[in-house]
Formats: sequence, structure tokens, C-alpha cells
Amino acid sequence: MPANIVIDARDVTLRFGSGSAAVEVLRGVSLAVGAGERLAILGPSGSGKSSLMAVLAGLEKASSGQVMVAGADFSALDEDGLARARRGRIGIVLQAFHLIPTMTAVENVAVPLELAGIAEPQAKAKAELEAVGLGHRLDHYPTQLSGGEQQRVGLARAIAARPALIFADEPTGNLDEATGEAVVALLFYRLRETGATLVLITHDAGLAAQCDRVIEMKDGHIISDRRHAELNAVAE
Repeated sequence: MPANIVIDARDVTLRFGSGSAAVEVLRGVSLAVGAGERLAILGPSGSGKSSLMAVLAGLEKASSGQVMVAGADFSALDEDGLARARRGRIGIVLQAFHLIPTMTAVENVAVPLELAGIAEPQAKAKAELEAVGLGHRLDHYPTQLSGGEQQRVGLARAIAARPALIFADEPTGNLDEATGEAVVALLFYRLRETGATLVLITHDAGLAAQCDRVIEMKDGHIISDRRHAELNAVAE
């Protein structure tokens, strides 16, 4: 895989079940994503966008096709191998936050760093939380944080290990409009600082338009793939 390509997916399918009960949610998807790119995957519910993210992030194994991510051949790995390959390569921000309720903000960020074998995890976690404006909330538990604060903890957790790739699945879905805009602005700011590649899953065309490139999906297929200049031309 060329050094400037961090995702190279070719003819990827994903199906659940077997025989007459089989459901194919991805149908021959091919996609290449360059280093540092901000890519939005846009589509309605059931279009396959979250399933594609799951395959590219190593959360699901493709039924067929090849998936190369940050130098690792995800199509050749089992579930344990995918979990190991994600570590240090991929950060994930989810709509539902998925913070551990019995851990403080700093512990939620530090634990993945410890699992990845990164030195000084507590100090790095504290620095990441300070970078997202939560230096005063280090010892607070998720229930003591607002939705926007919880999502900022999730963002700090995703970025702390300096992965090559950040996946964000509907990161504003549980937030009000103003809070969501603030979280997205912070996400893009931190990406500029760290140089990570972004794959953003959304049904919001306005949010998608903030990215360099927008892919639209329908029924498990990519139906359009436009870069920023093309998007601006269409808007004009």
C-alpha cells in the first residue's frame, strides 16, 4: 500500500446470516483514503455507512474483499488480531460516548493508553483532557459531566495514542445543535494539530460538507464520491 494511502478497501462485502436468511449490507465497496484526509460517509439509515465504518475500523471482519488499514491487512486477521491491529492505529468517537461509568474522565482516557503499552498514560491523559478544555474536570465521573463534556472525553480518548486514523460515528447525534457544532470544531482543530486522518459517519449533509471529501452510500453501495472543489461547484 502506498505510504500516502491509509485505507485501501477493494470489493468489500459484508453479510449477516446464511442461506435464504442472509442479508448483504455491503455490496462490493472499493475505497482509498489518503493520509490526512477528512472524509465524510453520508447516507440515510440502512445505507451501509456504519457497517462500512465497522469494517474499516476493524470492528467487523469483511465477508469478502481486501481491507488494508494503516499498513495492516485486516482481511487476513481474526477477531483477536483485529483488536490488536486497532491498538495505536485507530481511535473511535461514538454517538453514545461509551465511557466507563465507574472511571473518572482521566481514567477513561488513560486506560486505553495503558493497554497499548504507552508510557506515562496518566500524564498523557491529563494533557489530552486539558487540550479539549476539560483540565478542570479530570476527576469527574461520566454522570457528573454534560453530554458535550462526555463527548470531549471521548474525543480525548480517541486521539490520545496519536493514531493514524480517527473514526467518528454520528459524533453529534446525542448533542444539541450548539454543543454539536462546538464538538465538531474541536475535533477538526485537534486533527489539524495531530495530522490524523478522519472518517466521519453522518446523515447530516451540512456536517459532511465541512470535510475535504464526501462519499454518499445507498443500499450498501457507494453512489457518489466528491471532493471539496466539486462540492463547492455544485453548491454554486
